Amino acid sequence: MNKIIIIGAGEFQNPLILKAKAMGYETHVFAWESGDIGERTADFFYPISIMEKEKILEEAKKIHPQAVVSIGSDLATITVNYVARGLGLVCNSPNNDYYSTNKYLMRKALKRGGLAVPNFMCVDNDTRIEEIESAFEFPVIVKPTDRSGSRGVTKVEETSKLKEAIEAAVTESFEKKAIIEDVIKGSEYSCECISFEGEHHFLAFTQKYTTNAPHFIETGHIQPAIIPEELQSEIKKQIFKALDALEIKYGASHTEFRLDESGNMRIIEIGARMGGDCIGSDLVNISTGNDYIRMVIETAQGIKPVIQEPVGKIAAIRFVFNENDKSILEYFDTKDKNVHCVRKELKPITMREVTDSSTRYGYYIFSCDSREDAERILETQQICN
Repeated sequence: MNKIIIIGAGEFQNPLILKAKAMGYETHVFAWESGDIGERTADFFYPISIMEKEKILEEAKKIHPQAVVSIGSDLATITVNYVARGLGLVCNSPNNDYYSTNKYLMRKALKRGGLAVPNFMCVDNDTRIEEIESAFEFPVIVKPTDRSGSRGVTKVEETSKLKEAIEAAVTESFEKKAIIEDVIKGSEYSCECISFEGEHHFLAFTQKYTTNAPHFIETGHIQPAIIPEELQSEIKKQIFKALDALEIKYGASHTEFRLDESGNMRIIEIGARMGGDCIGSDLVNISTGNDYIRMVIETAQGIKPVIQEPVGKIAAIRFVFNENDKSILEYFDTKDKNVHCVRKELKPITMREVTDSSTRYGYYIFSCDSREDAERILETQQICN
């Protein structure tokens, strides 16, 4: 039986585990033991943290897998590449390990690659506020250099709030550093791609819904995004150029960008992985008919992905922040015949405030008959009667 190593066991990794098993693979899953669902669905589970890449490689040499994969986690991509490299399997370059997981190094790589980037600076708790003031005009965005999921992200409107924002970002950072950059204006989107031998294939544009300032926590996503046809070709061209700059040659990528009213596109950041929040694992499949997870598994084995034309469906995910959200989404799930709830995950709702993506109370994924139906799900703030 073919074997596959999967890095990570959380709920966003579980679709990968289930897909690999359905494809006939024996699944070997590595993660810190914490009761995650992947610990139970894996054929073999190894209670080793995804950060202990050397230990995972030692075990991997005994397993003799055909591929090493992960989806939806920046941190896991470092271990995926390290282990695959140690086994002589398909992976991205060592440079990509840094470019795709460190926002400061990413900005530097994009700038070297000729991409337009905002003014940016790497700081820590010892950086003088006066030095930052002289380099930027407010407002600015402050975020950890090496975290995802909206952790430690703050929009700072005035100098008096800067120190607090830096401390929050540095606390969340593994390397205890933050990046400060100019605010990029415009509506937020992402682009989902799959790459093979340096050739990039477009799959979908996703439109993002967030809580906006100060923390920009995602409230939902919709595919396909509405982007003027005349802009799409240039956007794809710039994104492919960025993927080259970050040395992403194999596997999934998730490019977050903003598009202003004049049609100017600016990249926020790029992950050498699927989009989290079920964007890659669910929405791409629903809206295009392309099995993105299968592509990730096959690409990791050196198999060129086959891309089919989009099927033209509308896909949406809406996250639960409170009881009101739950009531709204239950209405669409049970009463609105124009939408179909594909999958949902719910946690017990308490009075705890949602402070980043990891503290949301769950989600509902819908397939919709029309874009209007999907937008109602994402924009409705009152309980439906």
